[in-house]
Amino acid sequence: MAELRSFDSQRALALAARTFEIEAKALLALAGRQSDDFAQAVHLMLHCSGRVVVMGMGKSGHVGRKIAATLASTGTPAFFVHPAEASHGDLGMVTTADVVLAISHSGESEELAAILPALKRLGVSLVAITGQAASTLARHADRVLSCQVDEEACPLNLAPTASTTAQMALGDALAVALLDARGFHAQDFARSHPGGSLGRKLLMHVRDLMRSGDAVPRVGPQAHLHELLREMTGKGLGFSAVVDGAGRPLGIFTDGDLRRLIERGADLRDLQAHSVMHQQPRLVQQDALAVDAAQVMETHRVTSVLVVDETGVLVGALNSNDLMRAKVI
Repeated sequence: MAELRSFDSQRALALAARTFEIEAKALLALAGRQSDDFAQAVHLMLHCSGRVVVMGMGKSGHVGRKIAATLASTGTPAFFVHPAEASHGDLGMVTTADVVLAISHSGESEELAAILPALKRLGVSLVAITGQAASTLARHADRVLSCQVDEEACPLNLAPTASTTAQMALGDALAVALLDARGFHAQDFARSHPGGSLGRKLLMHVRDLMRSGDAVPRVGPQAHLHELLREMTGKGLGFSAVVDGAGRPLGIFTDGDLRRLIERGADLRDLQAHSVMHQQPRLVQQDALAVDAAQVMETHRVTSVLVVDETGVLVGALNSNDLMRAKVI
């Protein structure tokens, strides 16, 4: 049994630096190890009518799960099947329309080797990621992607470290090449990540967040200041829109405007909305993205915007607090 040595912080840092160096070299060498098989593997996955089925045992299996998730989130339908479970019924999840991406550094994983003949009988296209070009897996594969490394980062040169990093990088390279070939855009990524920050920014519209109906403070241009203040206080947004008879915004009056009137010593008794409002208020369309409304606020240094429909009629109001609650900003 291994004996616990006294902790040496400098040794730990040196080992970390050595690990980074070895794995960086392994990644840089990957490009030179690839052949036309990489491009052909991308072609197979791009044009398959089914899905990419990723398989791998042990550490390669953990890498495979991540690769499958990356492919699926970037436009290439994919899922992971455990090779051992495949021998006991899960092989039925694989169809002739699929492409199998099998991962094994040695290429001799028993559980994977056991199902290779069955995969060939199915007529499934097989892409291998392996470090051994003459291995059982490589011989059965239609396309072979080399993840060979000169050494592992493990000081014993035993634990899969640089080799699994190389496998992961190859999976990322496949995903990047595929998303580029598919013309995959940020909006597509957002659709598969609706709960993430990018999804919120690219999928959430102003109409999803705005205050609407009676919650929107508004008065006519002839309203007296006390009516204007009552509307602002009642709706709790810190401003009120001033609209014409058709409901189109003419201006806006805010808490800040009220403070400035008081500071100037203005007589507040006979003031009307049209005389105190800011003309040409900042407007956004209800179908605009919420992130675009945030950009309007930032650009013009305001905390609120009025929302209009395609005819220019006021239909809502939005402030920075609404955007922060939705985690758009």
